[in-house]
Amino acid sequence: MDIHNRKVMVLGGFGLVGRAVVRKLAQETPAEIIIGSLGEQEAREGIEQIKDEAPGVKITPVWGNIFIRDSLKDLSREEILDHPEHRAQLMADTMEPLDEDIMAHSTLHQLISRHQPHIIIDTVNSATGVAYQDIYDSYYKVSRELAATRQQAGLSDNLVSEVEKLMASLYVPQIIRHIQILYASMLENHTKVYIKVGTSGTGGMGLNIPYTHSEEKPSRVLLSKSSLAGAHTMLLFLMGRTPDAPITKEIKPAAAIAWKSIGYGPIRKRGRSIELVDCTPDEALVLGKAYRFEDPGNWRSLGRPLESVYIDTGENGIFSLGEFECITTVGQMEFVTPEEIATNVIMEIKGDNTGHDIINALNNAIMGPTYRAGAMRHGALERMRRLAEKHQVDSVAFELLGPPRLSKLLHEANLLRQVCGSLQDLVKADSGQLTRDLEALVESNTEVRSKIISIGVPILMSDGKRLLRGPVVEIPPALARDEIPITPKSIDDWAEAGWVDLREANIGRWQSRARAILAEAELIPEEESGSQYHHNREYWAPDEPLNAGKVAAWIFVNEDKGLRVKR
Repeated sequence: MDIHNRKVMVLGGFGLVGRAVVRKLAQETPAEIIIGSLGEQEAREGIEQIKDEAPGVKITPVWGNIFIRDSLKDLSREEILDHPEHRAQLMADTMEPLDEDIMAHSTLHQLISRHQPHIIIDTVNSATGVAYQDIYDSYYKVSRELAATRQQAGLSDNLVSEVEKLMASLYVPQIIRHIQILYASMLENHTKVYIKVGTSGTGGMGLNIPYTHSEEKPSRVLLSKSSLAGAHTMLLFLMGRTPDAPITKEIKPAAAIAWKSIGYGPIRKRGRSIELVDCTPDEALVLGKAYRFEDPGNWRSLGRPLESVYIDTGENGIFSLGEFECITTVGQMEFVTPEEIATNVIMEIKGDNTGHDIINALNNAIMGPTYRAGAMRHGALERMRRLAEKHQVDSVAFELLGPPRLSKLLHEANLLRQVCGSLQDLVKADSGQLTRDLEALVESNTEVRSKIISIGVPILMSDGKRLLRGPVVEIPPALARDEIPITPKSIDDWAEAGWVDLREANIGRWQSRARAILAEAELIPEEESGSQYHHNREYWAPDEPLNAGKVAAWIFVNEDKGLRVKR
């Protein structure tokens, strides 16, 4: 489609990618660019800059949370969940069948209907926005409340039971746990190859799939199946990018799979034969003002099962002649045989490239790191260093990226730089004296101390008993608990995960790291100038002030086994 004189909507248009998209769009002279943002303030502040970047193009800002209804679109997630009526509305909008009211009040629907764009470009990080609501935190809170109120008079056992069933039925945690166990088990038992035969969830059809499980088309149950199939694939994609994982592949048939056998006999559903029943016109149910779901009992059993000709498609069930003919017609699901799938599986195991491995397809199709970004990285780092020097600040860690372990490592390295200096100096220093110097720095320098504890990272003093902390502590996570016991092991675990640790044992560990880094550098011949090594001797600059970011990355690669192996 030609962009010239067209209306284009860019969702998330004030974000990093959104702005870049708008700049490129402006060069194509669209009639109008409608730019969506989460917050009104962000939209109003960003509109003037966007106009400067797209001269001559009509720019229209819109805002609001596109995942919820119009009346809630400007509220934070916390404001919605803490308000009983808002919370009830959100649950209904999410879980009830899609009807005219939900559709009409959808923020996204209103934006599209109001502006009627020819093209929509969505740069919103939808996965982050939805997944980071942290159902795990909610699980702990709900579990605690259920336990506390289970014995109270008036609390329905059925209510407790149904809430627990709802929590146990959440899809994503189940597939995540499955992958966690699968990966750990294969790693422990030295599995070399893992091939998954997956599904698209719709037999290769789109959102217009006519085969459904309810009055909705498509049904939420079916879309949940497809969503989980996609989530499963992405988790396997991550497993395939893990250094020690088995070779990971997925064959994903996008058609009906058939068949196992053809025959005549009783037709079974969920393991039981379908009972033939009859209801005569004299026994008909007279429809009134309401339809009741309870069985009126105005039918009688014929005492025999439904018998017919069938085709058995395995996991997908038993189909009649008419059903199979319809579903496999050209333009419907059509079908693929299990033998064809098996052939592709065996070929992939043997190393042949069938072209049907979805994990390999993702690896080839994704955008990875680029030469342009690598070339620009040095300039970005230099500008940040100049600004830090100009403002006389140490830009160490903010605990926005996570994990708390990264913030802890960066701050520990920065403290060592201040009291010690270089990697060479760190190796030569006395660990006891270093510990005393670090504690003296923390005790005397409010600026240094506050920038650590203000981001949720506490400081464990050298005695291992005193803890400096602010109002928020990231480690240990509360998980809806009021308190947890403290043991020597728990202190060690928490310090490892996210506390700045001033104990002498930890300082000795930093000295060991410095020795290992210098030893690696020493192994590189001084005259080496080829491309064999990522980092040459000059990279580590042993006599220059310790670089916290470089050392933290080394720790993540070597101690935490966090090496990226595919680009």
